[in-house]
Amino acid sequence: MIKHRTATVARKTKETDISVTLDLDGTGKSDIETGIGFFDHMLESFSKHSAIDLTVRCKGDLHIDMHHSVEDTGIVIGQAILKALGDFAGITRFGHAYIPMDETLSRASLDLCKRPYLIWKVSFARDKVGEMDTELFKEFFHALAGNGGMCLHVENLYGENSHHIIESCYKATARALRAAIAVDAKLDGKPASTKGSL
Repeated sequence: MIKHRTATVARKTKETDISVTLDLDGTGKSDIETGIGFFDHMLESFSKHSAIDLTVRCKGDLHIDMHHSVEDTGIVIGQAILKALGDFAGITRFGHAYIPMDETLSRASLDLCKRPYLIWKVSFARDKVGEMDTELFKEFFHALAGNGGMCLHVENLYGENSHHIIESCYKATARALRAAIAVDAKLDGKPASTKGSL
């Protein structure tokens, strides 16, 4: 029987109280409650297309704004991915995906290398999608990459509809991550690095 790579991480501050449980070897089941409807929708999509089972509970200071809830959720999901991956040995390490959504095309390229970095080439014609500030999406991906040991490049190549642009970015990142966390039998449990470790 295959042992699933799982993790649970909780983080509580004066601004947010967040818990995340995930299974990297899941089927994409999700149970998300952040108090932000559009953000829940994006995290459900992220779970489905990465095939990572994901449970998120976030209670944040939404009476101030959504910033702390979105960024801190990215931090905790990243920490949970890092914990579940352990020493990163045996994983494919790299992944990329192009995702079209109607008039929009976005791509994500990802290296699980424990050297965090984010390139974000995404812009929006609108300040909000639903009630969510579009500037918060970069904050989420920055927190995810920084705490998940990812070198992550996310680019919107073209598009007009802000909903389509951000959803395609989440789906592209999810598919890239799905490829990167996959176990490569040819590695025989060793890291995908000439240095011998990541």
